[in-house]
Amino acid sequence: NKLYVAMICYDDPAVIRASFCERDRGIGADDNICLLIDTYGDASWAYELNVNPYGIQGDAIWSQNGGEDDSYDLIWESAGKITDSGYQIEAAIPFSSLRFPNKNEQVWKIDFWRNHPREVRGQYSWAAYDRDEPCWPCQWGTVTGIRDVKPGKGIEIMPTFIGYKAGALSGDGTPASQYDFLNEKADGDISLGGKYAVSSNITVEATYNPDYSQVEADADQIDVNSNFALYLPEKRPFFQEGSDLFGTYFNAVYTRLINNPEFAAKLTARMDETSIAYLLARDESTPMILPFEEYSKRFLVKKSTSNILRARRQVGEDSHIGILATDRRIEGGGSGTLLSGDCGIRLSKNYRFMLQAIATHTAEIDNISLINDTNTFDNGNHTAVLDGEKYWGHAAFVVLSRETANLYGELSYLERSPTFRADNGFQPANNMRSLQSNIFYHFRFDEGLVERLTPSLLLRYKKNFVNETKEKNLELGLEGNLRLAQTSFHALYRRQTEKYGGVDFDNVWLIHNCFNSTPGAVLAFGGSINYGNSIYRRGTPKMGRETSASFWFDMKPFSRLLIENSYNYTKMNNLETGNRLYEGYTLFSRWNFQISKGLSFRLVGQYDDFDKCYDIDPLLTYRINPFSIFYIGSTFDYCEFNTFDDEEQEIINGSSTRLASRQFFMKLQYLFQL
Repeated sequence: NKLYVAMICYDDPAVIRASFCERDRGIGADDNICLLIDTYGDASWAYELNVNPYGIQGDAIWSQNGGEDDSYDLIWESAGKITDSGYQIEAAIPFSSLRFPNKNEQVWKIDFWRNHPREVRGQYSWAAYDRDEPCWPCQWGTVTGIRDVKPGKGIEIMPTFIGYKAGALSGDGTPASQYDFLNEKADGDISLGGKYAVSSNITVEATYNPDYSQVEADADQIDVNSNFALYLPEKRPFFQEGSDLFGTYFNAVYTRLINNPEFAAKLTARMDETSIAYLLARDESTPMILPFEEYSKRFLVKKSTSNILRARRQVGEDSHIGILATDRRIEGGGSGTLLSGDCGIRLSKNYRFMLQAIATHTAEIDNISLINDTNTFDNGNHTAVLDGEKYWGHAAFVVLSRETANLYGELSYLERSPTFRADNGFQPANNMRSLQSNIFYHFRFDEGLVERLTPSLLLRYKKNFVNETKEKNLELGLEGNLRLAQTSFHALYRRQTEKYGGVDFDNVWLIHNCFNSTPGAVLAFGGSINYGNSIYRRGTPKMGRETSASFWFDMKPFSRLLIENSYNYTKMNNLETGNRLYEGYTLFSRWNFQISKGLSFRLVGQYDDFDKCYDIDPLLTYRINPFSIFYIGSTFDYCEFNTFDDEEQEIINGSSTRLASRQFFMKLQYLFQL
């Protein structure tokens, strides 16, 4: 009951690039083989399974709306070895790990890729590709004759045990509390997850009291001059199955807002042309994002219950229609409901039409103490505080695009009403109507240093619902690829006028440059720099001269060690007075040592200059498969505090760095397949 794949790749073994690393991490820059499978043959979603010369796996799921999602995991086996003539790989994919039609004979779309990174990233495929055909999976080969393939009705049970001991500064509001470190008692917890495959295309999944302590902390982001909530990627395993179905043009489902689920359940069904996904979650502590025209508010409330339903139907190849309904109920009062319809229609070979329309209903929590905001919205009809108001809202998005081998152009319109809220989604701003045109053209060169150059033009005009012009934007861009060390670059000039905080700013501009390069198997690096006039948004609006820069580099001193580093810096000066408005940076470093195929050690360190805090997170992992894992690790968070004199009970000059919080944890999780 497995699909077996074997490939022989001829090459000079001395120049093969291969990492002995964690699955899904580090093999993107390696020589590798990729198996692409569209089990439904409708170009709506597909599996991507990669294997490098050491047999290390990388898997992802591709979807029409969301592109590639490399957080997706499958259970499968792989092996590889480097030989005198190149390398060989083998893979065995259980049919129980795949979703496919419940039919006696399968018709799948499949392609085989060989990735060959050298001065340029060479890619070789089994299927022939036409650059004038925008649909990628439509061009894969068709495989027939797969008969009587049945994964069976499988039951998976995944119990988890965690133990932990935490401590933190007391934080009772007094200066002395900065030096009163309290250690909690050691504790433990048990969680349980399960999955039932009703058939090859219908699965039911549930989890009780899940723990995600193994999920790596989010990398620090600089938000010193942003009034909007930050977007963070979803890394938790339970929310991966069916993630492609929940994706729409609006980010109407953002599962990071299910913060600490007490329990959750999920159903995914793919029946011929129709797919259905349903998610139910009971959250112990719920983040809320309140969107407004020029800022958003984020805070935590009590328990909530979320229901999310998605249905999508393919209409021929590379076209679909769909509906989405979400509802979140806050314990003690308050709710947010959303109903959406969307479609993506391929009008012809090169023209595509996309549409989404959303209606929302909000019943606010009646608790004015949750946020401190004296503003009003919707032309003064509603208050920003949470005082139990009820209102409807809407949003719409429409795009017409044309894509050929070298030319891409689109015209789009987007609007969100002042009362639009998507409580289960990520929508940090509203009260906008935006018209945008975007066009770019690829110039390709068969020889010489430059492989491709792509100039681009973007025009955007935005106003609010009382017809105030909020933004006029012109962007000129140029990006390209060189036949040297896999180097790519991007340059952009932006000129705009913007109305912010009641002030008209007509001299906003930006010059942006960035590049990435991989000169060999040992090193990859890149960076960016931005310079221009920008609006200072944290306080009284004023024009500032902003400079920001970032740099990253990944090192592989040897095949088992991957070191990832990044540095981000920003500063702004008042354009009129020259006074410094802000300045700071963040540092990030991740060291991963692969001891064996299943055993690895990871050390993450971060420093945030704005908060004067840094954290160190070591983790030892033994991984049997993506879901059967043992972890033992800790987190140490240090911050800079004012110096406190214990005898005098007062703050004195100077500062010191102290441990602000700490946690030790271990976790044992095992997947039983019955």
